[in-house]
Amino acid sequence: EARLVESGGGLVQAGGSLRLSCAASGFTFDDYAVGWFRQAPGKEREVVSCISVSDGTYYADSVKGRFTISIDDAKSTVYLQMNSLKTEDTAVYYCAARPWRPGWATLPGTKYDYEYWGQGTQVSVSS
Repeated sequence: EARLVESGGGLVQAGGSLRLSCAASGFTFDDYAVGWFRQAPGKEREVVSCISVSDGTYYADSVKGRFTISIDDAKSTVYLQMNSLKTEDTAVYYCAARPWRPGWATLPGTKYDYEYWGQGTQVSVSS
């Protein structure tokens, strides 16, 4: 059974950095794309970034140039490096996986396309 476990969240000052990790098990990155989502209080869950080994990466406009997503296949882990953090980045961050085939669709899709979800990790950015 597929499982995703996030870690790396915490409290950081604006302008600082954090690296989130998503440890995956029960599936391979050849068959699944992995996305990072976030949900702030009172707001909808939104996609932040997504990666597929065959079709590359996607970033929301709000994080382009600041966040970087990557895969370490040997460690079965997806990372989200977050730099130049802003107070508006404060949210619970989730990683999620969806089935994927090369050229099948356009990244990232919607949150409803994702089958497996982690439990989330809190990121808080203070001013």
